[in-house]
Amino acid sequence: MKILVKLFILFIATAITWSFSYQDDPLEKLLKQIEKYRIEHPQEKVHLQLDKPYYAIGDNIWFKAYIVNAEDHRLSALSEILYVDLINEKDSIKQSLRLKVKNGLTWGDFTLGDSLKEGNYRIRAYTNWMRNFGEEYFFDKTISIGNSISNNVITDTKYTFSKEGSNQKVEALITYSTLNGEPLINKEVSYQIELNSRNLSKGKGITDSKGRLLINFTNNQPFILKFGKIISSIKLDEKLTANKSIPIKSTSNDVDLQFFPESGNLVNGISSKVGFKAVAADGLGFSVSGIISDQNNNQIAEIKSEHAGMGQFRIQPQEAHTYTATLKFADGSERTFNLPKALKEGYVINADNLDTANLKVRIMVSPGLQQDGELRLVAQSNGVVYYASKSPVDKTLYNASIPKNRFPAGIIQLTLFSPENNPVAERLVFISHPDELLISVLSEKLQSKIREKSKLALTAKNIAGKPVNGSFSVSVIDESKVKYDELDQITILSNLLLSSDIKGYVEQPNYYFVNTNEKVQQLDNLMITQGWRRFTWKNMITNTAPPISFSPEENIQISGTVTSNNGKPVFGGKVTLFTSSGNLFLKDTLTDIEGRFLFSDLNFNDSTRFVIQARNLKDRKNVRIDLDLNPAQIVTKNKNYPDFEINVNSSLITYLQNSRKQYDEFKRFGLINSSILLAEVKITEVKPLVKYSSNLNGAGQADKVITAKELEYATDLITFLQGRVAGLIIRNGIAYSTRNMVSSFSGPIPMQIILDGTYVDPMFLGSLNVKDIETVEVLKSISNTAIYGIRGGGGILIITTKRGENNMGFRNYASGIISFKPQGLYESREFYSPNYDDPKVNTKIADLRTTIYWQPNVITSLSGKATVEYFNSDAKGTYAVIIEGIGSNGEIGRSVYRYEVN
Repeated sequence: MKILVKLFILFIATAITWSFSYQDDPLEKLLKQIEKYRIEHPQEKVHLQLDKPYYAIGDNIWFKAYIVNAEDHRLSALSEILYVDLINEKDSIKQSLRLKVKNGLTWGDFTLGDSLKEGNYRIRAYTNWMRNFGEEYFFDKTISIGNSISNNVITDTKYTFSKEGSNQKVEALITYSTLNGEPLINKEVSYQIELNSRNLSKGKGITDSKGRLLINFTNNQPFILKFGKIISSIKLDEKLTANKSIPIKSTSNDVDLQFFPESGNLVNGISSKVGFKAVAADGLGFSVSGIISDQNNNQIAEIKSEHAGMGQFRIQPQEAHTYTATLKFADGSERTFNLPKALKEGYVINADNLDTANLKVRIMVSPGLQQDGELRLVAQSNGVVYYASKSPVDKTLYNASIPKNRFPAGIIQLTLFSPENNPVAERLVFISHPDELLISVLSEKLQSKIREKSKLALTAKNIAGKPVNGSFSVSVIDESKVKYDELDQITILSNLLLSSDIKGYVEQPNYYFVNTNEKVQQLDNLMITQGWRRFTWKNMITNTAPPISFSPEENIQISGTVTSNNGKPVFGGKVTLFTSSGNLFLKDTLTDIEGRFLFSDLNFNDSTRFVIQARNLKDRKNVRIDLDLNPAQIVTKNKNYPDFEINVNSSLITYLQNSRKQYDEFKRFGLINSSILLAEVKITEVKPLVKYSSNLNGAGQADKVITAKELEYATDLITFLQGRVAGLIIRNGIAYSTRNMVSSFSGPIPMQIILDGTYVDPMFLGSLNVKDIETVEVLKSISNTAIYGIRGGGGILIITTKRGENNMGFRNYASGIISFKPQGLYESREFYSPNYDDPKVNTKIADLRTTIYWQPNVITSLSGKATVEYFNSDAKGTYAVIIEGIGSNGEIGRSVYRYEVN
């Protein structure tokens, strides 16, 4: 198509250069603003590949993380620390990892211990720098975690909805069965209904001959109470009950229809596309059909949704007309929805993305807006401008045909600027290209045998057929136990090219990357209806960029300020950092003129505890230490809540049955430290609970334990201990054990003070604030002090202070000393894969692995090749090999290869 507008086409790889004929060109000014913003606010994206789509209690979650530059998907050199959280249905962090990143890559794992419950969980990943731009762009994936070890009750729940006036009535039919599918008949069930954390109702019932229980409840506040859960307890016998928590994703079957004019607004007299999206009350797309009509009941268009309740139609609104959509539902009912009111005058961008080679763009302008000046069209992706044009405002129609090979794959944002440089219309389009990274897999054998070694040859090439050197993660799963639906996955393609650039929930994002050439129209529906995106013009044009509160982390550092009692900074004061567990080291430094100190390039694990001591120039301790602490990242509501699985265990039944068999097999061979249910015994004494103790004998294993409750009314520790503990005396502020009061050449031996794992001077006892103490463990007997060797010769006082969770704060013991336990670096474990060529391997144990093999860092050579080797399990059937990775030039790719085992 002939281009009718005067174009300045810009091709950019990593930077933009401008050459305009005069300095004050508004388009040049706009483009310079965009470039300045991009340089000052570089964006990162994170993608995690998990070893499989769902899990069970007792499993490990293995993952590989890719941190890339948003603009070109090259591995990022900006952040060198990554945070990965495991979050439960209550939006509470159950596990958190801090991982060291090297060249944009890292990997880790979560252990799903029996303290966790079955349910829907999230895995969230982000860098400190990403926190500046909002958690909408964090990696966030919902997964199901079942339980077949400590809870063998399976529930399957079906909801039925109806209305009574404005109230919403819900019927929940719950079927209770065993892991083997046997119905739990005539069992007593008590239950409680919660909506939005409010207790709505409770009751009891008996399961019928099929193990079913019907529960009815009414939501009489549907505008406030939207979702919740059923908490049920089924009595299996006189001593044993099983608790189940069943999500209530909605309390109605209402459908909402939303309209999205193609470039922001409908304009009278201008024909434009309108996207629509039908969403059910549970947040998922809903298939609809109907008609568009005007106020005189004249039919204007027919509508029929495609994937996830989305679609589009064309309309040319007329002045003084109103329009409605009428939908027909399966039960014969109808509902009407009003279309947005059209503007009297405006601008419309129409984009036609169906041509495989060119993006065709039409700009339509109301006649009343023809004026002096120029319109400007800018096409950018992640802050990089790939196309810019301008034209006098002397026509009502402008056309352009832009070759798609000038854009990278992913979301392109088309924005039209008025003569005043205000954005007046906008359109998102998705540019698809042939796979830029082709990963092929070749197996030595077309068919393999159980427990046989499999050897796979990987080859990576770019679109030009040249070899690619890159990093890849490889997961092999047994599909007879792990149902793997490609449409339901979050892949490196769907995440980096789509989900990470738009806010909000995207249903089945990888749907658009399976047979991509057939999904052009469906992708366009998504682009029209997904209103939020990463890059906004408001901040850039008004120079009101988001404040930068979080810096990129290159390493772990501990910093702060030392001040005197009158609040003035201490200059030249000595600050010493002690560690007592984990990675042991000692460092010291001096404060600057502002009282600031810094310990950088620290490397420690999660078990490391710190004591920081400061002194002024006169070596006096009457100073205050304040640490610089990043506030913890808040956990907001799960944007992917529609992905919640109502029937977690029943949806994973085959997987859980295998998980139980594997657990029993390990237990039979003594490979699991399982909990033992003891018969009822009479407890005569309960030892006080001691948390965070550094006692080498084990927490609470002492001759005497003093708790915070006992210290509640104590004025100081020395006075409290004197005469309270048999065999302990205080002299001149120093504690002694009467067992060691025999004089030697050096006098009696004082008791060693261990404060939060750190050995401190015996004189330190009088400096402690008793209100900060959680427990004091007194070790006097040889059986308790022997493990400490010569240091325990005079006895031990182990003092544990009160403290919060990792990185939540610090404790002042006294002037000039604080305790601190930040989140350390997690060192990933190695995935275990049996080697059946090794005669030491016990071949009698049944091999029931579901993840057959996991290797997070397979590096292809300069010739683009790599090999992996592993042994199959005892399972026959189809094995899936899932490979994702990134090339050295930012090429991203994914491949799924399957082979048979018999």
